[in-house]
Formats: sequence, C-alpha cells, structure tokens
Amino acid sequence: MHLTLHTDYALRVLMYLGLREDGLASIREIAEAYGISENHLTKVVHGLGRAGFIETLRGRGGGLRLAMPPDAIRIGAVVRRTEDDMALVACFSQGGHCSIAGPCLLRPLLREALDAFLAVLDRVSLAELIGPRRAAIAEALGLGAPPP
Repeated sequence: MHLTLHTDYALRVLMYLGLREDGLASIREIAEAYGISENHLTKVVHGLGRAGFIETLRGRGGGLRLAMPPDAIRIGAVVRRTEDDMALVACFSQGGHCSIAGPCLLRPLLREALDAFLAVLDRVSLAELIGPRRAAIAEALGLGAPPP
C-alpha cells in the first residue's frame, strides 16, 4: 500500500491545524512550514473542506481551521476520503479482469490486509496523533509551544 502525496499533504494540513487551536492558518503559512507547493496544497485544502474536515473563512482575517475537534477526526476516515484508489490489485477495481478470480484466494487475503490497515488508522484520532509529540511537532513547524 502506498499513500498518495495528496493524502500525505492532507494529514500534514490537519496536523498543522490541530496545533493551531487558537487561531486560523493560511495555505501559504502551512506550505512554508512544510516546504511544499502552495498550488498543490490549495487542491488538498479544497478537498478537506469538501469532506468536512476543515472550514475556510474568506476575506480579510480569513484562513483555515478544523471543522471539528481533533479528537473527532479519525485518521482512517481521512485516508478513505483522500485516496482515490484503494485497489491493491487490478481485480479490486471495478471492471478489473482476472482469469483466476473465481478460485483465487489472493483477492480475499489482500482485502483482509487492506481492512486491517484501515482498522489501525481508524483507532487513532488527530488529537492522539499529535498529542504525545505536540510540543516537538509545533517547534519543528515554527509554531512554538502550543497550549496543552
């Protein structure tokens, strides 16, 4: 399983916003903190907004913030919403063809593995992902120490 750059950036945006409980952040600010493309991040932020994970406020004094508390955001849910294709092999895809699909045990085995992968991510909230290393992550992003 390989997560796309889009999902990686989505998780990074949510972590950044999870650290910024006291205010709003801008796409530029997040892009600079991570050293990533503003243009690509704009697409990621748009998708996170459509999925209901973040809110965008326009105009002077606007910016981005989480749409719900960090403990309500499950990492598995984010991955499911940001990954376009969770097909580990061609036979997972709609219309995918395999000449041994009937007797083959590979598909159910890989389905079970994917389900287990997502189940692990479902156990962790954004708050839990950030929590143990909150101060270190904030410092690495140039945010200083956030409130506990």
